[in-house]
Amino acid sequence: MASEQRAANAAFQHAADEAVSLTPGTSVSAKPISGETYPMMRQLGGRAYQLLAAARAADHFIAQESEQDRDTGTWLISTAVTLAEEMTDDIDGMAKNIRASTNDATLAQGFQKLRARAHQLYAATRAADHFLEQESNVDRSTGSWLIACALGLADKLANELEDLANGMRRGAGDAAMPTSDRRPGTGSTSRSAMV
Repeated sequence: MASEQRAANAAFQHAADEAVSLTPGTSVSAKPISGETYPMMRQLGGRAYQLLAAARAADHFIAQESEQDRDTGTWLISTAVTLAEEMTDDIDGMAKNIRASTNDATLAQGFQKLRARAHQLYAATRAADHFLEQESNVDRSTGSWLIACALGLADKLANELEDLANGMRRGAGDAAMPTSDRRPGTGSTSRSAMV
């Protein structure tokens, strides 16, 4: 998880300098200009990497043999459910306010994409948590596969948040660097997906 935090810090290096108070689960607003929106995007991006780390750790622990490790994986996915719900609420609020307050169609469309991805991630983590709590091996196996699904969605959400924030920050003439070149470890396959 330390490598995930380092990746988040590298990707969102200006977040500390431009920090705003964004308490998880609170409604957020956006101004027509990116002055307020950009720091919020950076903070959401950092939280997305925390969610990615929780999903990755859950995926690792749930695949272990010991019951204690599998219980740790179950607790981690429960944590991911809470994080995903809070992020979904925050992204919903930002998308609604951006749609109402800006004429930037690209920004509004980007937030709609983030909103859909956040809802997919929340649904996947919630379903994984539900199936892991069941007694049958088939249900628990389904929960493990749903963790792998949530891991992929968390990775996509973190990258999409980063791309949208970087697009807001970048000048019109600057070329975008592919996300895989910015973040080490992209494209890795989860352990559950390999089983």
